Amino acid sequence: MRVTVSSGAPLLMLLLALQQVLSVDLHDVQEKQLSLAKRRLTLQSTVEIQSCLVSSGDVGCGTLQCFNNNSCEIQGLHHICLTLLHNAGHYDSQGKSFVKDALRCMAQGLRQRFSCVSRRCTSIKEMVYSLQRECYSKHQLCLALRDHMDTTGNLVQFQLMFPPGPYVELVNFLLKCDDEVRSWVSRRLRGQCEQHWGALCGSLGNPCSLSQPGAQQQGTAPTPTVPWPITAAQGQVAADNRGGTNNRINNDTTNPGHLASEKINGTT
Repeated sequence: MRVTVSSGAPLLMLLLALQQVLSVDLHDVQEKQLSLAKRRLTLQSTVEIQSCLVSSGDVGCGTLQCFNNNSCEIQGLHHICLTLLHNAGHYDSQGKSFVKDALRCMAQGLRQRFSCVSRRCTSIKEMVYSLQRECYSKHQLCLALRDHMDTTGNLVQFQLMFPPGPYVELVNFLLKCDDEVRSWVSRRLRGQCEQHWGALCGSLGNPCSLSQPGAQQQGTAPTPTVPWPITAAQGQVAADNRGGTNNRINNDTTNPGHLASEKINGTT
């Protein structure tokens, strides 16, 4: 009996591979998941974000910067915005319009929805991720990026996938664009994963790897040893237990973003 892996889930396979390597104790996972579920945005962070949202405009990345350094650890929105704006010169006029509209949709949505959502971190994160999916799809971000995937290179990074957050939502969105984009993202993440974890990543990314001779035993497929799919809470636990093996990247404050906003205004 052959066991195959869907070609549309390379990111999940990489996440599952890392989780399996970490071998996190189930009891610890459950305790930390409960802790994550109860975590709330501090009153200070809430006031700071609300004040920032009110004073920020819809153009540029100022609104998305409001979510930097918050107690719910929602990282990456500002960096994603800066990267898209910084590379706007590579897109045609329609592509630039798609990018601007998607980012404006994010800014307006965050301002409108933040005050209506619970301070529980899980609720805030789901609001943010849902808004990402909605804005990227509604304003056809795939059409702007599919011929210029190289401009997203510093966003599609293996180490940015932990803990799951805005980067993962962006990558999952890209995986649904078309076969060419999905193949590019899959190859990039698998190659970076192999730099950290060796052949394990390549074997789990190969649909034939689970159906090699010896994998069958009396016609019975091996039982999966890890859950499917990985959840955001499990990804956070995995990141916590790595103990700093892979350095987390947060370029929100180091990316030349001030030039980005000027660039998009000058090119549209």
